[in-house]
Amino acid sequence: MENCVFCRIVKGELPASRVFEDESTLVFMDLQSVNPGHMLVVVKPHRANVYELDDELAGAAWRTAARMARAVKAVVGCEGVTLLQANEKAGAQTVFHFHIHVVPRWEGDGMALAWPAKNPPREALEEMAAKLRAAL
Repeated sequence: MENCVFCRIVKGELPASRVFEDESTLVFMDLQSVNPGHMLVVVKPHRANVYELDDELAGAAWRTAARMARAVKAVVGCEGVTLLQANEKAGAQTVFHFHIHVVPRWEGDGMALAWPAKNPPREALEEMAAKLRAAL
């Protein structure tokens, strides 16, 4: 993708503070960091979202994210790490190239992840589980 900012970073056309790279992924510091050590794990080929990843590329991305979580915890001594991955506009995706945020966390750091729990009945959960199994 010519106009994709993450593709341009992968190609070296735009600057980035690179942390790690392997054949499938690139990790760099997020310009819009929430906390010190906030990184982005991107897949090297352009894939807009999680639906476009094959199992191998998805596995590579999450292996790299886990490795970066361990590294940032060791370096900055955070109290936790949030791994965040969003898909499509309704899912809060803003850059349409698959990426995972690795965000070091501390109590009271101001970052919130909250949703309105709807607590469906067990029957509704079982019905949805059956539909999802059938789709696999």
